[in-house]
Amino acid sequence: MIKIYKGGNGALTQVGDISEGCWIRVIDPSPEEVASLQQTLSLPPNFIPDALDVHERSRYDTEASHTMIVLRVPVFEGKDSPVQYTTVPLGIILTDKHVLTVCSRDAAILQPIADGKVKNICVAERDKFLLQVAYQTSRQYLNFLEDINEKFNDIEGELQQSLKNEELIRLLNLEKSLVFFTASLKANEAVLEKIQKGDIIKLSPKEAALLDDALIETKQAIDMASIYSNILGGLMDAFASVISNNLNIVMKFLTAATIILMIPNLLASLYGMNVDLPFQENPFVFIFIITMSIWLSLLIVMYFLRRKLL
Repeated sequence: MIKIYKGGNGALTQVGDISEGCWIRVIDPSPEEVASLQQTLSLPPNFIPDALDVHERSRYDTEASHTMIVLRVPVFEGKDSPVQYTTVPLGIILTDKHVLTVCSRDAAILQPIADGKVKNICVAERDKFLLQVAYQTSRQYLNFLEDINEKFNDIEGELQQSLKNEELIRLLNLEKSLVFFTASLKANEAVLEKIQKGDIIKLSPKEAALLDDALIETKQAIDMASIYSNILGGLMDAFASVISNNLNIVMKFLTAATIILMIPNLLASLYGMNVDLPFQENPFVFIFIITMSIWLSLLIVMYFLRRKLL
């Protein structure tokens, strides 16, 4: 799918044809759409396919008058997905007259820009547009990290009342998301620092300030992801030990109950054998057996209680 926008400052308009100063938003394009774009814009043949590769790392590439910057952006896979938060590559291609964003998914960070909700955005200012996308990417990471922290707190409360592994598996999936985020954020940081050095594009003072903001947000997201990951790893170990300890307590109780119930069962088995037994002719032998079973069971219960085995 290809969408084309023009304008800026909160007034982006979707148009039908490619023209100078437009933003071309490419979402999971077909092979025919890729070929058409490459021919129309004279793009290097590897730019769009690289941006669509889900395993592509954050990097930059320059060929002739075309520059491509790849950033890893966060995506929400859905509540039913085992790993709810992952990252995908977003390619930002700068030409002399156009700016393209290429992604295999409908990246959420681009929708506020397309809706005109991002201030001071202008698709004709290609370098500034690139930095706005980088800033929105960092902000989206922070938003998702806050969501992960909320899910983490909810699961923590459930774990305190649970003996099952479901909550631990959910924590493990959140930890996977944090690993994806940390790796992607560090790669994004390296690309942004390259831009800051002027190795990729030349920046005006306002653009340099915007890049500084994007870098600050990225570094903050890296710190948050690292802290959450460390806390989560330690908590998983602690709760795994708690679950194991709770299981041991249950097994100890069941073992003690088995020993207590064994006493009346033993006496009943002895007096149920088809052999001569003491007092078997006594009419009160049944009451005697029941009484002895109760007293012996109570003595064992008291012993277990004093030894804190129950």
